[in-house]
Amino acid sequence: MKIVIDEDKCCGAGQCVLSAAEVFDQRDEDGIVVLLDAVPPEEQRAPVEEAAARCPALAIEVLP
Repeated sequence: MKIVIDEDKCCGAGQCVLSAAEVFDQRDEDGIVVLLDAVPPEEQRAPVEEAAARCPALAIEVLP
């Protein structure tokens, strides 16, 4: 699994951090998503996919 973030789409809602705090964080100055692990372990798949699904801006893409 690989994660791709489109920072230009990110609106700083923070749903990704709530779903998968081990993989996502937010910048202090503007709330834009910060990817902590672009290739997380497989056991993180469910929370990462939940984060992508909950993102109101569709800024997270999960690749196989």
